[in-house]
Amino acid sequence: MNGNNGQRRAELANDIRRQAGSEATKRFLRTLPAFRLEKEMPRRLSDLLDRLDEAEAENAGGGQPSIAARRN
Repeated sequence: MNGNNGQRRAELANDIRRQAGSEATKRFLRTLPAFRLEKEMPRRLSDLLDRLDEAEAENAGGGQPSIAARRN
């Protein structure tokens, strides 16, 4: 029975993947606020990404980060 159970689980997983990827499901999810794409990035995230870019640029030469960069 274990082999049969494993086969059923595999079939169920395939069915779920197929249904989740269907156009009807995608259309439905786009109507829900939690799944709606944002047009713009939140300011807080943008600021954090800018800080990350600065830190990467500062360390690109293999040097030590400045004291100010280490505080942030």
